[in-house]
Amino acid sequence: MNKQALVQKPIFFDRNRVYRVYTGGMPYVAFFNDPDGYDVGFDGGADGNFPEEWVASGVKALNEKTFGERDGVSVVKGTGIYFDDLLTEYPEEMLGGGRFDCLVKVLDSAVRLPFQAHPTKEFSRKHFGSNYGKTEAWLVLRTRENARIYFGFKEKMTKADIDRLEEESETDKTVFDDLLSYVEPKIGDVFLIRAGMVHAIGAGCTILELQEPTDFTVQPERWCGDHHLSPHEEYLGLDKDIALDVFDFSLYGPAATESARLLPRVVEACDGYRKEVLISYDDTPCFAQNRYTLTGGSMVLDAAPALYICVDGEGEIIGEDYDMPIRRGSYFFLPYAAKGKFTAKGSCTIVECLPSKQD
Repeated sequence: MNKQALVQKPIFFDRNRVYRVYTGGMPYVAFFNDPDGYDVGFDGGADGNFPEEWVASGVKALNEKTFGERDGVSVVKGTGIYFDDLLTEYPEEMLGGGRFDCLVKVLDSAVRLPFQAHPTKEFSRKHFGSNYGKTEAWLVLRTRENARIYFGFKEKMTKADIDRLEEESETDKTVFDDLLSYVEPKIGDVFLIRAGMVHAIGAGCTILELQEPTDFTVQPERWCGDHHLSPHEEYLGLDKDIALDVFDFSLYGPAATESARLLPRVVEACDGYRKEVLISYDDTPCFAQNRYTLTGGSMVLDAAPALYICVDGEGEIIGEDYDMPIRRGSYFFLPYAAKGKFTAKGSCTIVECLPSKQD
């Protein structure tokens, strides 16, 4: 494989399903346009313990149960080459001297996930030796019946309250059910979950998640469906009292819930083409996200490094001596060296994910 040639054009990847303690993933055969069973080897298209597809990922998953040395890291389609190795070996061609410091996932939940929060970068630096926390954003792609997403405590809570409820959850799996406010998500909804915000994805949601490039989650609840969480799964090896400092207890009530919702903003529109800003750098310096709707039109891929995922329809990516069909579920990384040299066209919706502008 000529790696030098590889980093001059859009980079596609092998399927990259990641093990989690929760179950989901049933809609993926349809979403990834795979009627013949693309997910065989994971769960055969049923709900199972591989409910997340990590998209163009250079991040290793933090699981007690592992399936390889680099679980979570993407492999370039048909090559055996790890994405993080390309980033290290070809920094100029891939990144143009910049960085690609975000993680994109497609995730689907068949159960309510444990209530949780993620650290700020300051907490991560002190306790995990990382320069990144885990602010994240969700774009709702699909929903099942009675789908819910949870944001914010309903009422003022304290660390002592959570400590007590966590102990009670050993024998009462429902003790946290009414703790958080919830919304009933609709396809196309956008939510921004800043570090420290308590939240949980409810059953029946398929989401495109854009986040800082870590897998740090504090989830002080003893059960996830029928899986009993270990202390490490709850607290990532930290002392409980320290781990609970991840939560921002000042966020509660309707104000907390509404603070998470963002409204897409149309910034360009012409025949066959529309661009919407879903998340801007004014919303968070951690990443940005745009959505392009093509109805027979075209767009130059002029943002790089960037991750592009087709969430509906079909089209093609064209360039000099290059023509690659795409359809719902297709995704690729555009290296800096390929910036402005390729065009997407067709009748499809493409989401663009951009790296951070934080220090």
